Amino acid sequence: MMTITTPALLFPAISLLLLAYTNRFLVLAQLIRSLYRQLNETKEHHMKEQILHLRKRIVLIRWMQTMGVLAFICCTLSMGTLMLEWEIAGGWLLGISLALLFISLVISLVEIHISGIALSIQLNNLEEF
Repeated sequence: MMTITTPALLFPAISLLLLAYTNRFLVLAQLIRSLYRQLNETKEHHMKEQILHLRKRIVLIRWMQTMGVLAFICCTLSMGTLMLEWEIAGGWLLGISLALLFISLVISLVEIHISGIALSIQLNNLEEF
């Protein structure tokens, strides 16, 4: 028998994950603004690769956040259904929440990989100077 405390265990994890995703998004926004200023000042040619990676990362972070929020919603609905003693629906919603959380983490892994590639490009450009 599943109780309301089972999905409640996900609350802190999902909350911290969404906070981390938001921080990544804010750092990325600052980086984009910085690159914009730099491009206007120097007209460097290697920026096109950076811009492509930044676009990919923005899309991925949006999907990470979306999956995380949906996981949070399903977790909340799971707790609500368990309070109403609809145990089967609560179990399904918890399972969906876990699946969405897993998808969010996989997307995060891809975004981290792309971030590493972008940093490698930046290091290569620094070596040229």
